[in-house]
Amino acid sequence: MLTALIDYESGNLHSALKAFEIISNKNSLGSVKITGDPDIISKADRLVLPGDGAFPACKQALERSEIFEALKYAVFAKGTPFLGICVGMQLMANKGFEFEQTNGFGWINGEVEKITLSDPDLKIPHMGWNEIIIENDHPILNEIKNGDHFYFIHSYQMKVLSQEQRLAHVSYGGDITAIVAKDNMVGLQFHPEKSSLSGMKIIQNFLEWQP
Repeated sequence: MLTALIDYESGNLHSALKAFEIISNKNSLGSVKITGDPDIISKADRLVLPGDGAFPACKQALERSEIFEALKYAVFAKGTPFLGICVGMQLMANKGFEFEQTNGFGWINGEVEKITLSDPDLKIPHMGWNEIIIENDHPILNEIKNGDHFYFIHSYQMKVLSQEQRLAHVSYGGDITAIVAKDNMVGLQFHPEKSSLSGMKIIQNFLEWQP
């Protein structure tokens, strides 16, 4: 089994690679590769789309290459399990409003907008550890429970319009979407590779998931 971490020049992939390799090797779940090669992406057994930076820039970077077409083919024609992380999750939405309105993938019924806070003691970005509140069950949440902590760093949030697609949220001046899912796709607003044992369990759950 090959898990492909998609490289579209958006952020440092090496911490994610290390985390996925640790779990893959420990549980005999195949190999992990960083790649921007559309051919490898289209043939991989699992796909991970990380993302750091602005929504429009990340979307444009994908559209400038053949990566997005390979990604769509794998996810929809082949049913390849897909995991979006941080901006990689936000791109799954219908559209985003960072700097300008930008169309997302349209895979999750939602919109990405700036976090607004009424509490002056809270700061943007939402950065650091926060505990999730689970709303819907899913294999990605195997052995994960309410109150488990994960590491966040983001200034924009996904407002999910179809609540059955939201698995969990966190409380930070209001509720903020933490995990979304639909069919063979999952999105995480937090960074599992930076989230200690709970994050590693999420990675294991994704690698073992059979949608």
